[in-house]
Amino acid sequence: MQFIKTAVAAALATLAFSASAMTPIQDAELSTVSGQDGVSIAANLNIKINSFTYTDTDPLDANGLGGGSVSFNGIKVNGLIAAEIDILSKKSFLAAAGAAGVTNPGTFYNPATGGDVVQIAIPQSVVADGHYLNVSVDAIKMGNSAASFGSVALNQIDMRGTTVWIFAH
Repeated sequence: MQFIKTAVAAALATLAFSASAMTPIQDAELSTVSGQDGVSIAANLNIKINSFTYTDTDPLDANGLGGGSVSFNGIKVNGLIAAEIDILSKKSFLAAAGAAGVTNPGTFYNPATGGDVVQIAIPQSVVADGHYLNVSVDAIKMGNSAASFGSVALNQIDMRGTTVWIFAH
């Protein structure tokens, strides 16, 4: 009886290995294969920037105006972002660009010579309401002053529906 169990186990293992064996496929055959569409990427952003400084390099005029700087300190970007990545054929890209309101994709993509296009899209339903990107600036300072004019916050930046296309040219 033990011999029969061993023989059945060996037969099943052989069947499993042969079913999962990889075999080469030619390019012509591969072009007819279809499968799961695209790749999804999600990220929880937590970006901190020490400061952003704008400097006016003009010399002072007769009224003492010109020159100086303003600095935005303690900049933070946080929130969730998700993206889907797909490969579009030329025909699918031109249709998608038209649907997105691009009136002349030929200004940046040559339909005569262009090929497939990588599409990166921020989907409508992956990030829940209330979890969009937020940008804040802790302090806004003039020149070398330690005094702050206050702070700025851009909250709930909703990027859903945004699409980016990447292609060779």
